[in-house]
Amino acid sequence: MTIIVTGAAGFIGSNIVKGLNERGISDIIAVDNLKHAAKFKNLTDCEISDYFDKASFLEKLPDFEGGIAAVFHQGACSDTMESDGRYMMENNYRYSLALLEYCQDQAIPFIYASSASVYGAGSIFSESREHEAPLNVYGYSKFLFDQVVRRRLPKKTAQIAGFRYFNVYGKRETHKGRMASVAFHFYNQFRANGCVKLFEGSAGYGNGEQRRDFVSVEDVVKVNLHFLDHPEISGIYNVGTGSSEPFNAVAVATVNACLAHEGKSALTLDEMKAKNMIQYIPFPEGLRGQYQSYTEANISALRGTGYGEPFLTVEQGVSRYIDHLVRAG
Repeated sequence: MTIIVTGAAGFIGSNIVKGLNERGISDIIAVDNLKHAAKFKNLTDCEISDYFDKASFLEKLPDFEGGIAAVFHQGACSDTMESDGRYMMENNYRYSLALLEYCQDQAIPFIYASSASVYGAGSIFSESREHEAPLNVYGYSKFLFDQVVRRRLPKKTAQIAGFRYFNVYGKRETHKGRMASVAFHFYNQFRANGCVKLFEGSAGYGNGEQRRDFVSVEDVVKVNLHFLDHPEISGIYNVGTGSSEPFNAVAVATVNACLAHEGKSALTLDEMKAKNMIQYIPFPEGLRGQYQSYTEANISALRGTGYGEPFLTVEQGVSRYIDHLVRAG
């Protein structure tokens, strides 16, 4: 039976493909948009059975009738600064809706990517409508699709599981450019200049003390595969560690991982600041009113599904990620 992964050449999608391969699964249809071709590198060490461009894939679906085991729908425009709302809604909302309807018609498990951006500037991150107020059209596109899913769940014909990813970092994100994780940017800054730069304080937080729930893509893949193994579980779930950490912690973990590769001892935040290894820059005006200064996933619903694996902390996950980046050169 075939498994379909949309956004297969992207960050999370390619990691899911690799995770499936590690289970011995290679009958995978990869779907993506390679207009920006650099993403292909994420699939060069993966095994797939075929590739389709996202623009033509929906019309090809009837050719697979009766042969699809599950769909991992990870494809989306994830640029939170994208100002073309028509494109965002067509790409993220309408495309997702068409794929969901096909899967429900054919009783195919549908596992898809939502986003913690649906919570906006709120301080309660629990999967409930009253806590949802997206700050940008990207968040709105994810929010609107989640509302459709909620209406469909009572009469579903097969699994529908949506994951509100928090701040994901890890392997296979190089192509994302400015939208890559802060761990990726901090690593490249330190390698190039011997320092990393964080935002000055904002929204009542001190310099570099804005807090996010940073989750390793390794854990994200584990959650996705848990739901593949349990098609009886449906719903919308937060996927984060359940614990927020400041950007300073990511910077410290990144720098110390780099220092370890140079054979040097770990330093504290204060020591790094004293050595100008960590510096602070003015908060960008363009992000005011569109920036989540604090996120922390409530993962009680996810735990309630029986998923009991521990999540990597920032210190653990970033260290492993930097080791990978150093080995990759």
